[in-house]
Parts: sequence; structure tokens; C-alpha cells
Amino acid sequence: MLFTHDVELSLAAATTLVNTLPDASHSGEDELRTMTQLDAWFDGEGFTGDRLHTTVELESLRALRLRLRALWETEREIEVVSAVNGMLAEGGALPRLVDHDGFGWHIHANAPDAPLADRVMVEIAMAWVDVLRQGERARMKRCAADDCEAVLVDFSRNRSKRFCDVGNCGNRMHVRAFRARSAAS
Repeated sequence: MLFTHDVELSLAAATTLVNTLPDASHSGEDELRTMTQLDAWFDGEGFTGDRLHTTVELESLRALRLRLRALWETEREIEVVSAVNGMLAEGGALPRLVDHDGFGWHIHANAPDAPLADRVMVEIAMAWVDVLRQGERARMKRCAADDCEAVLVDFSRNRSKRFCDVGNCGNRMHVRAFRARSAAS
């Protein structure tokens, strides 16, 4: 196992959150516009703790997406480290061990009643701490499809994942390449 289970879940949650942005989503639309969409994301990603179900909560999470995307786009590692440290400080990170939902002991870095966007930001920043400490930043990728802006985490053993899971990009690109080869012959 490359990362612990909770780190993998947080990194996966980060990708699904970033990939709700209009240019990264399969639909080409913002996929985090409504409370229903937020509820679906929250439930699907396994976050715990309090929810206010307010417009402020929704807008805070929507704003967080761009900050998270910057972690994938920033080339200099020291700038990524600075961004992660800033998120941890801003979110009031105070790591502690918890055991719930059958995951065994893992780290939560803020209280369950902290604002949702702060909890999400800190959990994802904590996951990025492991990415950086393990020298695995190369696993944090942009989709290789020429028409996709989605991000992904390459959990494969040989670091070979190139396409996101958002829009069937791998299949589309393989079909496109096959058709180009067929037309050339």
C-alpha cells in the first residue's frame, strides 16, 4: 500500500471536488451549484461531522476547489508546501487520532463541528503532507486527454495511470488514436 486508507480517501475526495469545476467536469458545467450536489459529494466521499446546509457552506466549498486545483498545477514544490502549510494553519489543524466507521485508528485534524470547508481543506492538506513527505508528488496528475482539464491521483503500482475517471478519457483517446492510425493506412 502506497498511502494509508484515510490518505487515499482524502486524495480521492480532492480529485472529485476539483473535478466538479466546469472545465474539469464531464458535463462541462459546474457540478457543485446546488445543495443537492453538495450533499451527494459529501455522502459519496465519506466525510463526517456537522453540516449546516447553508449557502455559505456551499460557497466556501466551491471556493476551495480552486485552491486545491492549484496544488496540482503549481510546479515548484516549495510553493505547494507553502500552500499546504497555509491551509493547515487557516483551518486550525490540531491532529488527533480517531477510530470510527471501521477504519481503525486514523488522523482527523480538526473538530467535527468545524466548518465543512475547513474540515475538507485540512483533511486534504493532511493527505498532501503524506504525498510530499513520501516524495510522491508525481502521482498527482492532470488528465492526459487533450480535451480534459480534470485531475487524478495515480495509485497504480507502476505510476502508469494517465487518464481521469471523469469523462471516459482513456477510452476516448484510444479510440481516437486507433481511428487516426486506421485513416493513415
